[in-house]
Amino acid sequence: MNKQKRIEMLSRLRDANPNPTTELEYSSPFELLIAVLLSAQSTDVGVNKATKALFPIARTPQAMLDLGVDGLKQHIKTIGLFNTKAENTIKTCRMLVELHQGQVPENRAALEALPGVGRKTANVVLNTAFGWPTIAVDTHIYRVSNRTKLAMGKTVDDVEQKLLKVVPAEFKLDVHHWLILHGRYTCVARKPRCGSCIIEDLCEFKDKVEA
Repeated sequence: MNKQKRIEMLSRLRDANPNPTTELEYSSPFELLIAVLLSAQSTDVGVNKATKALFPIARTPQAMLDLGVDGLKQHIKTIGLFNTKAENTIKTCRMLVELHQGQVPENRAALEALPGVGRKTANVVLNTAFGWPTIAVDTHIYRVSNRTKLAMGKTVDDVEQKLLKVVPAEFKLDVHHWLILHGRYTCVARKPRCGSCIIEDLCEFKDKVEA
């Protein structure tokens, strides 16, 4: 995809959604971190249902620690992999209390050192909580980037690096939100909704579905 087409594609996505954000519900960097940690292989809707009851009683790392693993499990047992996620969440909260004065660090290495937090989660927190121009690539963004040929790569890391290289600075802060929402609701995996896609004429996917 050439630069002119890429800019037009991103401009249309921006015009349609000028102030995008995550669909996870949170009110602080800590709540966002926990929500993203819980969202692995789970839906945002499912995570929001669980955290709606959890966050009012555990808004800080110490409050979450006070619940303990078993107490936390009772709040997140509807989420996939809840046993592992409960263990990682409590370990993460302990590290935040002991190493970071109960605050979420605005630092990639420190974030990725937290149990259950990988590069994608760190990217989401740095971008959404702290305004860094990072790009968190999940399965939706990987699919949309390759399918449209916006940024092609064989792995999520390849796609992330390509997007960081080809996406102009003015779009970097919001591009991962636009792409994930586009992949979630329009450029879906099995039968993309090309007929209602605002970037269909710019997309270079060969097997478009017009219905």
